[in-house]
Amino acid sequence: MRHHDDQPDHDDDIEWVSKSEMKRESQALQQLGMDLVKLNPSELAKVPLDEELKDAIALAHKLANKREAQRRHLQFIGKLMRSRDVTAIREALNAFDQKSAVANAHFHKLEQWRDRLIKEGDKAVNDLVAQHRQLDRQKLRQLARTGRKELAAGLPPKAYRELFQYLKQNLAP
Repeated sequence: MRHHDDQPDHDDDIEWVSKSEMKRESQALQQLGMDLVKLNPSELAKVPLDEELKDAIALAHKLANKREAQRRHLQFIGKLMRSRDVTAIREALNAFDQKSAVANAHFHKLEQWRDRLIKEGDKAVNDLVAQHRQLDRQKLRQLARTGRKELAAGLPPKAYRELFQYLKQNLAP
């Protein structure tokens, strides 16, 4: 006589997923679809998408002014995402985020140099030119001096902005 415990348990092969976990995954895919809709056309062209998803994203752009219609359509995009392997899409979006983080870090570094040049004057100019020989020492000194005068007099920060633009053009990320 066999007991029901003696029978092989076939349920061990099935991975149980809670309703909450399924909902979180569905929301994550919908958010991924929203992230795709937010991309500009040149970025979107770099993401590996099939025609159905491309068409759905194009329609989402057209529905931008129709709030409820766009919300429903984003849910539809999330539904489309559930039937696809989204690994390549996530990797492409992560690459955009990394590029953005690098650009932000470079931007902050330029701001710090600009502020230091205006605050410290020739000492900061010499430090910067020692690191980046291609920079024009005289132009840096002039812009820093003018920027200091503008800030002290409460004038519009024309040289301040010009100094930042000079650094941006001449210091590669």
